Amino acid sequence: MLQAAMAAGKEGDVATIIKYARSVNPEGAAAAKKLADDWSAKRTAKATRHLQQANFFDLVTGKITLGGYLTTGNTNNIGITGTIDVERDGYKWRHKLHMLADYQKSNGVVSREHYLVAYEPNYKVNSRLYIYGATQYESDRFLGFYDRYSVSSGAGYSAIKRPSLKLDLELGPAYRYTNFTDDTNQSNIAARGSLSMDWKLSSTMSFHQDASAYLQSANSTVATTSSLNAKLFGPVSGQLSYQVQYESLPPAGSQTTDTTSRASVVYQF
Repeated sequence: MLQAAMAAGKEGDVATIIKYARSVNPEGAAAAKKLADDWSAKRTAKATRHLQQANFFDLVTGKITLGGYLTTGNTNNIGITGTIDVERDGYKWRHKLHMLADYQKSNGVVSREHYLVAYEPNYKVNSRLYIYGATQYESDRFLGFYDRYSVSSGAGYSAIKRPSLKLDLELGPAYRYTNFTDDTNQSNIAARGSLSMDWKLSSTMSFHQDASAYLQSANSTVATTSSLNAKLFGPVSGQLSYQVQYESLPPAGSQTTDTTSRASVVYQF
């Protein structure tokens, strides 16, 4: 069974077999563990060589998410939502790019217009700890600002690293400049924290959770996005997501909380 699990590349099955071998056959458990350790070391060395020798585009992955609707008749509505996520996870450096656009018009009147671009480089100190940098531009006049620029740097930690579950946590100082819709500007030092979780529920379904917070003496921001993804065929899947964004002190006339529900098609590459 051990040889079959190693041939299939199933690390979880290998660990389970070694665990039960100690109680079922203590005499042979040491030899089985050494065999498994050698197999694991060879896999790690092979993966490391691949990361070190790969060119830039060999390690690039990403996904494109598109959704929208159109109604005519008694009401004329159009809504479009789209995101692009690109990541390159190398030996020492990881780069992440996220772009989002939401647009909605009801009977000729724009009722939602939200744009966001974020870039984050990570330097890996070890297998779990990393140093991050983050830059972000955001625009949403319905939340009370035309432009918002944010920069941050700090420490990140991969608290969980399993094939089916991953959890990254980040914390560090930030600087934000905001151009509000009431013609006022604001620049502040803030504390930034974020959470990113990927949970593979089955071979065809997965759950993703993103959350971030900029906490400061003036207007603070908390944003969270939950998404459920179901594989349809090949690289294409369907996605349902729910986003909440909270602004503690928006300009007069703007709500503190904005929510968005999306149904989208996702293409992974």
